[in-house]
Order: sequence, then C-alpha cells, then structure tokens
Amino acid sequence: MLKEIVIAIQSFSEAHRFIGKHKLFRWIIIPGVIYTILFIIGMYFFVQSSNNAVSWLSTQLRIEGWLQQERNAWLSFFFVMAGIMLRLILFLFYFSLFKYLVLIIGSPVFAYLSEKTESIIEGKEYSFNWPELRKDVYRGSRLALRNAGWQTFYSFLLLLLSLFPLIGWITPVIALFVECYYYGFAMLDYSFARNKFTASQSAAFIGKHKGLAIGNGLLFYLLHIVIIFAPAYAIIASTLSVHKVKTG
Repeated sequence: MLKEIVIAIQSFSEAHRFIGKHKLFRWIIIPGVIYTILFIIGMYFFVQSSNNAVSWLSTQLRIEGWLQQERNAWLSFFFVMAGIMLRLILFLFYFSLFKYLVLIIGSPVFAYLSEKTESIIEGKEYSFNWPELRKDVYRGSRLALRNAGWQTFYSFLLLLLSLFPLIGWITPVIALFVECYYYGFAMLDYSFARNKFTASQSAAFIGKHKGLAIGNGLLFYLLHIVIIFAPAYAIIASTLSVHKVKTG
C-alpha cells in the first residue's frame, strides 16, 4: 500500500507538468474559482454552526457547571481535548458533505478532464462523446451519493468515539484517512468507468489498491494551501496513477 501512496503522490507533480505541457490551465482555473468561492462560504457557515453545536451539547449535558464544581485540572483538560476532537470530527464530516456536493455538481467537468487526460496519454484523438460523458456523470454522481452514505456512517461512529478520553484523540487522524480514501475512490472511478468496470469491479480494484485512493485524497487535502488547484489536479493525477498501475 505504501508503494501505491508514493505513486499517487508522484502523480501530482506529473500532473503539474502534464497540465503545462498540454495547456489545460483553463480546466484548472474555471472550476477552481467556483470551488474556492463555495469553499470559503461553506467554511464560514461551518465555523458558526459547529461552535453553536458544541456549545449546545455542553449546555445540555451541563458539563461546565459540573467541571466548576469538581475543580479538577485533569478533568478540565480531558474535556477541553474532547471538545477539540469533536470540532475536528465535525469539520471533516462537514467537509466530506461539501466535497460530495462538489463532486456531483462538477461531474461533467471531472469526467471530461479525466477522459481528455487519458486520450492524451494513449496518443488517441479526443472526440467529444455526449452519451458517454452523460453515463460517466450519472455514474460519478451515484458513486458520490453511495460514498457519502458510507462515510456518514463511519463519521457518526468516530463522532461517538471522540467523546472518550485518550482513545478519542486519534479519531481525527482516522477520519482524515477515511475521507482521503473515499475522495480518491471517487476520482479514480472516472478512469475505471471508461475501462468498462462495473461499480463492484471498481470497488474491488480500489480494495486491492487502497494506497492509490488514500494518496490521491491526501494530496487533495494538502493542495488546499492553494485551494483553486485542488479539484482539477486531483482528477488528472488520479488518471495518471491508474495508467501507471495498469501498465506497470
């Protein structure tokens, strides 16, 4: 799995060169600007709602009054850490829902960009095929909804686990890897769809090559330092990494 994570990470630097060489920057800028605006607006509302949610939960459980009565530094420390972990889990859960919305809205662009990347790699003449693109968009949207369901289930379990001292402190790390896996899965599936993989065959392939999905999702997160590049780079890098594994 480590080797596949390395392949996925290397594919991002290759994607940068690939984009420059084949003049694909317009497919980075347009969806990137839209994604950035949605991300900033979404984060504003998340900060407001998450603080209100944690404060409401604390009030309902009467934690602050109990801690003031106990006056125990260790108890206070553990509950402060639990609050931090809870906010991190809520952030990752919110970001996953936001991400799936972007995947559904951006499916036409992602499907087109993945297909164009593969046609360039294989030296084929690219011709726009609306029926095939429509099928890829439908499949991508359906997969996003499926993955959103599974990730919501795992996020709920991690949310409960985050309330426990010590063991709950590792839940954000677990949640991050789950998030990376499912995002990478969605990006890689565009390539599998063109190779006539069924949804179950795609899931089986990713199950054997989890590192590709995790690596792709992890670099997607890191690219949020420059938010505008994240979605398009991820789809091009995922197509390049699948091609490497197929021909390697």
